[in-house]
Amino acid sequence: MSPDTFLFCVAAALAAGFVDAIAGGGGLVTVPALTLAGLDPVSTLATNKLQSAFGSGSALRAFARAGQVEAGEARPVAIGAGLGALAGAALVAHLPLRFLAAALPAALALAALYFALSPKLSDVATRPRMGQARFRALVVPLVGFYDGVFGPGAGSFYMLGFVALRGLGALKATALTKAANFASNLVALALLAATGHVWWSLGLAMGAAQFVGARLGARAAIRGGAALIRPMLVAICLAVAGKLALGQLGVL
Repeated sequence: MSPDTFLFCVAAALAAGFVDAIAGGGGLVTVPALTLAGLDPVSTLATNKLQSAFGSGSALRAFARAGQVEAGEARPVAIGAGLGALAGAALVAHLPLRFLAAALPAALALAALYFALSPKLSDVATRPRMGQARFRALVVPLVGFYDGVFGPGAGSFYMLGFVALRGLGALKATALTKAANFASNLVALALLAATGHVWWSLGLAMGAAQFVGARLGARAAIRGGAALIRPMLVAICLAVAGKLALGQLGVL
């Protein structure tokens, strides 16, 4: 790989870390960058999980230091997401992914509509519609399972659950989403690393850039609150939905 291509991937990771810390969807930046750099699909996925773990971990740490999430809150979410991702990754070869891929654009478009119109997405918590224990036992592992199987838009689905079902404010929901993303990234990385497809030097360099970008993004989210998080969530949901829809049509 040429130095210019290497630096291009690192720069992409910096931008992705900033965006992902606020609304998710950093893979929309890094996966195309890794593909353009010449990595095969499996190496792209494996290396992307390595650098993504740095970003989600950095964002989670920044939110925790700002008092937006505590270890007692994040730990059960991370465990549920990690177990779900492990089950999804183990079963991925036996699942009809074409049906999931076909349904996702519509699901993400509906999520974007919810985030755009719902008065619940604010910095103030509202009355929960589902108990905490049931949410952690059912919804978190289910989204984690999806992340282990497929992945795109998982952060948006976590956010949707935390806001619509648990009634959390935007910052708290974003912080807990990073805990879930961090766990599922680590699980997927552990499984993919065993295949020998991780480009460690590139992934670690991109991870360092992700760490910095995610820290900056988390700080921006803490300062801007729902006024920043809401439009970015809508944009990310629509961007992922569009990419998946075009992929189904053979355009991307």
